[in-house]
Amino acid sequence: MAATMRAAVLAVAAAMCAHAVAAQRYNAIYSFGDSISDTGNLCVGGCPSWLTTGQPPYGKTFFGRPTGRCSDGRVVVDFLAEHFGLPLPPASKAGGDFKKGANMAIIGATSMDAAFFKSIGLSDKIWNNGPLDTQIQWFRQLLPNVCGRDCRSYLSKSLFVVGEFGGNDYNAPLFAGRSMSEVRDYVPQVVSKIIRGLETLVRMGAVDVVVPGVLPIGCFPIYLTLYGTSNGADYDRNGCLRSYNSLSSYHNTLLKRSLSNLQKTYPHARIMYADFYSQVTAMVRSPQNFGLKYGLTVCCGAGGQGKYNYNNKARCGMAGSSACSDPANYLIWDGIHLTEAAYRSIADGWLNGPYCNPPILH
Repeated sequence: MAATMRAAVLAVAAAMCAHAVAAQRYNAIYSFGDSISDTGNLCVGGCPSWLTTGQPPYGKTFFGRPTGRCSDGRVVVDFLAEHFGLPLPPASKAGGDFKKGANMAIIGATSMDAAFFKSIGLSDKIWNNGPLDTQIQWFRQLLPNVCGRDCRSYLSKSLFVVGEFGGNDYNAPLFAGRSMSEVRDYVPQVVSKIIRGLETLVRMGAVDVVVPGVLPIGCFPIYLTLYGTSNGADYDRNGCLRSYNSLSSYHNTLLKRSLSNLQKTYPHARIMYADFYSQVTAMVRSPQNFGLKYGLTVCCGAGGQGKYNYNNKARCGMAGSSACSDPANYLIWDGIHLTEAAYRSIADGWLNGPYCNPPILH
């Protein structure tokens, strides 16, 4: 009798477990964004020689070669796909079968299009590789071969990751020497553009949509090296530049507010804000809480140079740089992108919380 009872309990538990797994499965994962999530769109047919992120030692940890990912291995969307039993999202420009996912993200992508950068006199400072609107066009072109005529139903059971967008919209004017106040003036336009893109995807049939905010750029060694000062008041308690992080925070505040309004407009959708900023800030402050050892030190760069192992003229992939032997201990891979170990932790923070609201898993 006891054995029968135990078998019944186990059967119920197994059924509940199976239901929990079945409750959240996706047909596919579709990703849009920039170098934080590109899985190789600039490297279809081989990485161009001028692309430093397409040279060794990029990709060394997982792939053993450069794939066009700006990391030593996988990026967040790869880990999300793995969690749901989907293939690593292929670069959309590679062609092929995209029924289980595709990645439209491309290095250098912006929210705003070329006309915007021309209007502010920055056409020469930006290589506008597939801004958000263009990536949505690429996605539309894939759909006939993915879902035929029943796309709304198919897309409603797919996971969308849209972003982050905004980082390169701000990098371009900041690196061109524009003032912080001028760059802050662009933020509402950038956020509005992201929202319009999201609205387009939701109207096409997207239901589960993850929207990452921008990262704390004041914590990245490229900014810390180029714009570092001798004034302690310019830095926060984590050693990051206050004014640059303030820009990121401003973007994220507007984005969250706008996403809340979008959710009210489309109550059937599930719009999730992924909090890159809070998690990366926490990782800088206490790397050991995330299984890491080093916060602001670069793994792949000019070893021993400066406070952060970073030299803008000897970046990862360039002559004069080298990679650490233990990237799994580092948060920052090359001065502006994170390591595979960091991205794995971030994916977990999005799937289970607390760094995604609501968490992807529900």
